[in-house]
Amino acid sequence: MLLLLLLLLLLLLLLLLLLLLLLLQLLLQRLLLQLLLLLLLLLLLLLLLPLLLLLLLLLLLLLLLVLQLLLLLLLLLLMLLMLLLLLLLLLLLLLLLLLLLLLLLLLMLLP
Repeated sequence: MLLLLLLLLLLLLLLLLLLLLLLLQLLLQRLLLQLLLLLLLLLLLLLLLPLLLLLLLLLLLLLLLVLQLLLLLLLLLLMLLMLLLLLLLLLLLLLLLLLLLLLLLLLMLLP
């Protein structure tokens, strides 16, 4: 009877140990899984980092291109403004010439 009780106790102890080992294995697996996921995430980040840098570089290039186009547009606008001012100046000069001619004509007509 005592032997049976001892055997039962031993069996229970073994069962508890097995359960503990199983729990430990599960925890280790979970830890290993988390570690594996972390490594995978790190690898993915390392793969995405050059792509992000390339995207940033492309955006910078696009921004520079837009700025260059805006500068070109501003230059064209300034050239157009200068042309308009030149035309206005020519028009004023022509008007002045016409007035001088008219004045000359009036001076000729006067006795």
